[in-house]
Amino acid sequence: MKYKRILLKLSGEALMGNKGFGIDSQRLEQYATEIKKVAKEGVQIGIVIGGGNIFRGEDAQDIKIDRVQGDYMGMMATLMNGMALQSALENVGLFTRLLSAIPIDKICEPYIRRRAIRHMEKGRIVILGAGTGNPYFTTDSAASLRAIEIEADAVLKGTRVDGVYTADPEKDATATRYDTITFQEAYDKNLKIMDLTAFTLCKENNLPIIIFDMNKPDNLYKLVHGEQIGTLITR
Repeated sequence: MKYKRILLKLSGEALMGNKGFGIDSQRLEQYATEIKKVAKEGVQIGIVIGGGNIFRGEDAQDIKIDRVQGDYMGMMATLMNGMALQSALENVGLFTRLLSAIPIDKICEPYIRRRAIRHMEKGRIVILGAGTGNPYFTTDSAASLRAIEIEADAVLKGTRVDGVYTADPEKDATATRYDTITFQEAYDKNLKIMDLTAFTLCKENNLPIIIFDMNKPDNLYKLVHGEQIGTLITR
């Protein structure tokens, strides 16, 4: 087993599946099944999920909502997704805990670093909601921060593409995929992998990032066992 403790970053948009908004139940069930395969191997799992399928804070100004207010709305969206994922994981027989950077004691526990680690040590899947709890920070930044705090071996960012490319593969047929790339090379080439804050946190703390296709069955399982899946970003 290459990775014993991981931080899995999922985008809110991924939960939409083929829908234009909200949560696709089939995609939710698929993710729960993939996560279960890894959890059964004894891998400790923390999950940060975005909220873009419900509301994106950066879109707030388009509808004349203050950016700070919009960011907090986005944090609430991540908790809604977290609750949905929690139910899906429990439906496949896993034990979970939903922890929030914003205290909402009726539905989840407050995020406390030692508590999160202890839950994972006991074999529970820990879903880390509400971003960092602060406006102006993305869920990518939250994923990097939480991964460092819980001493994860890597940030695994599940997307709909199978890695980092020289250009957008959906727009440029000549784009080629990197198997590995350094943080500095990604900076120099201006590759849009994560926002700069998230990326710098990982670089400064020597925390590898792997970008991979979460929608392909068994990719997550193969990845934690050390197979070359997606793109590895390291120093």
